[in-house]
Amino acid sequence: MSRAPKWLALLAALPDGAVPSRKPVASPELIASGKADAIAGWDSIMIDLSAGLAGLRHVQLTLDADGKLLSAGDNVLFHRTENRAGRLVTIYDQESIGGRYADDGSFHGTRWVTHTEQDHEDPDGEPAITSTPSEPSHQDIMALNVLVAEVLRRAPKSSS
Repeated sequence: MSRAPKWLALLAALPDGAVPSRKPVASPELIASGKADAIAGWDSIMIDLSAGLAGLRHVQLTLDADGKLLSAGDNVLFHRTENRAGRLVTIYDQESIGGRYADDGSFHGTRWVTHTEQDHEDPDGEPAITSTPSEPSHQDIMALNVLVAEVLRRAPKSSS
């Protein structure tokens, strides 16, 4: 089994070559219909990273039409299979932090740790899932702010 890259961890530094994509939150058709006026000009900035079988990472920011940061999140997913007494079990471990930024720049969000197990002998059965929310620590928020600054530095400029 290969070792996961350093960037495949919640709130870790991004790899040098990671380039964000930027797209409008609402489609041009939705804006033209007048049904999305409240989010006209908002952008979603994302970085999607894959480490193959080791896992994946998704970082996403939302900016309003003036370029103000509204929300941010970091999500890491790990996948593995274990043999337990002759039965194969697929295990997914997910860590995430996400939430909104208030007008004063403070972050209000949740950190999640989720563990899912699916027995291969019973693929239609319900997976066993535990999901635990917690309040992000001061260190979590500081690390998220560093990540946000780096994503914004690398992001393509808005076309609007």
